[in-house]
Amino acid sequence: MRKLEIAIVGTGMIAAVHRRAALLAGAEVRGVAASSPQRAQAVAQAWNVPRAYRDIDEVVADPQVQVVHVCTPNHLHRPMAQAALEAGKHVICEKPLATTLDDAQALASLAASSGLVATVPFVYRYHPVVREARARIAAGDLGPLHLIHGSYLQDWLLDPASNNWRVDPVLGGTSRVFADIGSHWCDLVEWVSGERFTEVSAAFATVIAERSAEGAQSFSTPAAGGATQAVSSEDVAMAMFRTSAGTLASLTVSQVSAGRHNRLWFEIDGAKASVAFNQEDPERLWIGRPDQREETFVRGPGAGSAEQRRLSTLPPGHAQGYAQCFEAFVADTYRAIDGETPQGLPTFEDGLRSARIVDRVIASARSRAWTTLE
Repeated sequence: MRKLEIAIVGTGMIAAVHRRAALLAGAEVRGVAASSPQRAQAVAQAWNVPRAYRDIDEVVADPQVQVVHVCTPNHLHRPMAQAALEAGKHVICEKPLATTLDDAQALASLAASSGLVATVPFVYRYHPVVREARARIAAGDLGPLHLIHGSYLQDWLLDPASNNWRVDPVLGGTSRVFADIGSHWCDLVEWVSGERFTEVSAAFATVIAERSAEGAQSFSTPAAGGATQAVSSEDVAMAMFRTSAGTLASLTVSQVSAGRHNRLWFEIDGAKASVAFNQEDPERLWIGRPDQREETFVRGPGAGSAEQRRLSTLPPGHAQGYAQCFEAFVADTYRAIDGETPQGLPTFEDGLRSARIVDRVIASARSRAWTTLE
């Protein structure tokens, strides 16, 4: 692959993940933009990159930048991704693609008409055993699907002293927990199962009515005491879906479940077998068989589907996880820019699909009725 020059917009935890993945994929980080020129200068020095951009306009005006990584709060995704695409830059934009369905539609349309590569980090697709599950379902190993169920549970907002820009609907969007993590589960399960959701019945709940106004603004230790502010976004959500094939699916999401740090889990049950995956134990795929038989498929380059083997970059027993997923996703994005067609690469069309699901889930939670997705 040719060496790409990139710019990163944003300097938080996820921006650092993007930077590491970009470097490992062979790119050169030309510069960084942040919430202020001073912050950009400090991070550029810490990251040892040549430029600290004043703003997104300066980023897209740089003729040497070929790819822009948008790693900002959600409300900035559309204007920044749009500016990059209009300037002829390829884009990796954090999810959600936008805070409204209309904005997501506008970005997806712009990306399609531009001919540029525009991707969204639905990186859980890149766990090798997830690829194995998808391959087995596509091959008919599970038979007709009977049931899809699972959850995505976190605990980082359990303490009322914790706060974050995601809690604010102006910055994060109308939905918090469902748009933030339920979107990952929905993208993953639709992609793995090969079935798309057509109807949803959802419910939201805000279980912590007030949070510290001075709470931690990132994934860090919360502040204690001081002023509080009312919370309007949901802490927990539940949704039941029906797919185009008539399969029922259920999902529970939470950011207030003690001891659950990042537990994305799904099970897909078919007429001949079941598969289950837990993101906190990503080396293994559980396979259920008739007559009380169980199997465990262990990640590794020596067995399983071609995609499972491709993404298993370490021998069995040398654990791979989220970081390797992100690295593979960024590398595949760069391969697409170089003219290849990597399997399963999530694009702005997938970001639009996610925005449509979130929009309909919000509508269902408000109306307390089954709502059509397509």
